[in-house]
Amino acid sequence: MHMTERLPGMDLKDLATLRANAVRLQSSGVPSQQAAATDLLPLIDAELAGRKAAKAPAATKSTRKTKAKVG
Repeated sequence: MHMTERLPGMDLKDLATLRANAVRLQSSGVPSQQAAATDLLPLIDAELAGRKAAKAPAATKSTRKTKAKVG
């Protein structure tokens, strides 16, 4: 199973750790690791963003009732 196939099944802690490792390898890994990290980072970020969007409550239009002024 390729790492990209595992992303949806990973929990947030594991995704954060994977992202940190990818950032590290992007700058200090051997060329093959740098390339893999460069390819994987956008996918990790997209997975995290999708989860954040799914978790955010839907914005609802608030209907505030006001009292009529008397007099």
